[in-house]
Amino acid sequence: MSLPVVIGTRGSTLALCQAQIVQAKLEERFPRKTFTVKTIKARADQNPELPLIAMGGEGVFVKELEHALLDGRIDLAVHSMKDLPLEIPRELTIASVLEREEPRDALVSRSKTGLDELPSGSRVGTSSLRRRSQLLHRRPDLTMLDIRGNVDTRLRKLQQGDYDAIVVAACGLIRLGLEERITEYLSVSTMLPEPGQGALAIEARADDRRIRALLSDLDDPVSRSCVAAERAFLEALGGGCRVPIAAYASSRDGTLELEGAVIAPDGRDERRGTLSGPLTEPVALGQRLASQLASQGAKLLL
Repeated sequence: MSLPVVIGTRGSTLALCQAQIVQAKLEERFPRKTFTVKTIKARADQNPELPLIAMGGEGVFVKELEHALLDGRIDLAVHSMKDLPLEIPRELTIASVLEREEPRDALVSRSKTGLDELPSGSRVGTSSLRRRSQLLHRRPDLTMLDIRGNVDTRLRKLQQGDYDAIVVAACGLIRLGLEERITEYLSVSTMLPEPGQGALAIEARADDRRIRALLSDLDDPVSRSCVAAERAFLEALGGGCRVPIAAYASSRDGTLELEGAVIAPDGRDERRGTLSGPLTEPVALGQRLASQLASQGAKLLL
């Protein structure tokens, strides 16, 4: 009998939910194999109240999982794509990108009031500079406050009155069965998502042909191309996952459309643009849009 395939994940409720989604898909396709979930405590989870930027920003949700992959404790790691750094260890690879789910951000407010109706001075919780800058671009009269913790913790802080509203990824609430808590889905024109938002990435050892063969069946080529265009845009501008750079790609009839933006941290200025290109050339599309916005002074806003 073959050894179980070990799926690595962070221990938060949402991370476990996402790992179980992957586990269910693998069990459905390979009913004769055994898949188990192993939790690995990420650095960001060890200090839940410390601002992400104080931890260095990049990779704080994934490094411990990558170490577990490299030393053989797990066979694959499930990540929110938006948390995965642009550079991963050369011994590892993104073996699968699952079909993307809801990419938009969601506003959750105590008063069930939408973004445009929130009273002036309302306290909005977000730990994302991308979200903060776009919120201020639309509503400079709002008060932005940092917030840390998993989805459950953030909802509890909102409920106890620490904030008047919070902004989180809609897909997280949906996966946890908390869609009814969403006050408003923020349109892409109002809140352009973080590159990769809504997609799950599965990382594996590059030389592990057995695991890569299993995971190839879960890969969605269209979602992979969309995410590749967004990440190429981010990389070409010299950004990481903790800067006010946003991008979203969608596909229709073999064509990719990529919208990207760089927003000043105070929200007062932005550079935004849209380009289209072949689905088969996502990286080139991302680089072209980044070059276009850079020529308009986008990097000066960073």
